[in-house]
Amino acid sequence: MAARWLFLGFMLLILVGKAETRLSVASSDLQFEKLNNEVITSHRDLAADFKEMYFKQILDHFNYNSLGNGTYDQRYLITDQYWKKGYGPIFFYTGNEGDIWEFALNSGFITELAAVQGALVIFAEHRYYGKSLPFGKDSFNIPEVGLLTVEQALADYALMITELKNELGAQTCPVIVFGGSYGGMLSVYMRIRYPNIVAGALAASAPILSTAGLGDSAQFFQDVTADFQKINPACRDAVKGAFQKLNTLAQQKDYSRIQSAFSLCKTPSTPKDIHQLNGLLRNAFTMLAMLDYPYSTHFMGSMPAFPVKVACETMLNGTDLMLALRDTVGIMYNSTGQLTCYDLYSLYVECADPTGCGLGFNSNAWDYQACTEIEMCFESNNVTDMFPAMTFTEQQREQYCLKRWRVLPRPGWLKTQFWGQDLSAASNIIFSNGDLDPWANGGIRKTLSPSLIAINIPEGAHHLDLRESNPADPESVIVARKKESEIIAQWVKAARKESS
Repeated sequence: MAARWLFLGFMLLILVGKAETRLSVASSDLQFEKLNNEVITSHRDLAADFKEMYFKQILDHFNYNSLGNGTYDQRYLITDQYWKKGYGPIFFYTGNEGDIWEFALNSGFITELAAVQGALVIFAEHRYYGKSLPFGKDSFNIPEVGLLTVEQALADYALMITELKNELGAQTCPVIVFGGSYGGMLSVYMRIRYPNIVAGALAASAPILSTAGLGDSAQFFQDVTADFQKINPACRDAVKGAFQKLNTLAQQKDYSRIQSAFSLCKTPSTPKDIHQLNGLLRNAFTMLAMLDYPYSTHFMGSMPAFPVKVACETMLNGTDLMLALRDTVGIMYNSTGQLTCYDLYSLYVECADPTGCGLGFNSNAWDYQACTEIEMCFESNNVTDMFPAMTFTEQQREQYCLKRWRVLPRPGWLKTQFWGQDLSAASNIIFSNGDLDPWANGGIRKTLSPSLIAINIPEGAHHLDLRESNPADPESVIVARKKESEIIAQWVKAARKESS
């Protein structure tokens, strides 16, 4: 999931400094509520003192015969810097498809909220990602990769929470789970599957409907296009025109001109190469739309402030559409300016997720998940979107997955397992989505009940609300975070009353 989500040359940030002051957390609910009413509106240096730890985790939670009591080392990050020991809540991030440090360093709101509410913070790494490889370098062999499932990941988190609560003397501390994108989906599923362990969930930018095969397959790339169209309709037209010029040259087999226009390291020579080029170019626009933050970031690559606006300016300032398209995708692929040419097959890998799987081990893991439980048959059509027509049907998915992983996808399984649109029986879940995020319409946009709350952020990109406070934050995300803070405080208070 390009949020899911799609790690292209991640550059880990360095935690610098510590909070100059630490909030002293009061011991009564009344005092906690008073603290919680503070509005986090300005940038504060709350870089948490995370410790990297490993948890001895069960390999297979559901089959006693396959691997017996085999275990693996699951990585997690923990800080008690702001914790009111034995009393404050536990904020648990349900790690998604990548190195857990990347999420911890880009989810500063959780730390800020912990400082206000006196919480223990834990970021857990998802099995088969980062350093949490159950079978080491053999983890992506067949059949070893078969233990990579949503259900196993949720059971990992449930067991980790339970055991760590006992170890830390936190048996009565309410647990709130947080997650962004696929991690947000997991937070929803944790509240549904383990309500005895989790008191509430904040699911930011969680596309729980589209990844369960619900909705229109054309919606995603239509929404990517809409982000650029909002900046300037001429931007959409320019991108579409550039792809049409590329298509014309490809039909004429003028491969040398294509190589020159896009500064490719090798001259394309087949329709497969052109298909790969189209995928690489389209993927850049997906990332620009997802990461359309109001300040520069180093999450899933380096991006300038307002990257969609920068991209449109680049497209419209060029005198040649194809050269402008090359320079525009360079915002994503060549932010340092050090690449002298683009290698089609090393910068982008086509996989079972049309929005991109990233590179390396993490991409293997996400590709497998997209071949099994996570459904993403998204297509561009050059009618409702600005991209070349690129189909990805259920049949194409089956053919690819059978060849790559020797598995057949199971359409509808996530909907069956985790309720799909039928969430009315669930409770204590916040679904936050930003209008700038192409994943937003694949999630819950309307409040379903008093405890199933949708928070829409008009100026928000992909889980902007989970990021730390920044002076450039739009008012809509400041308001969203305040509401999230208030709701979570209420959940914590109610959980304490229930357990007393």
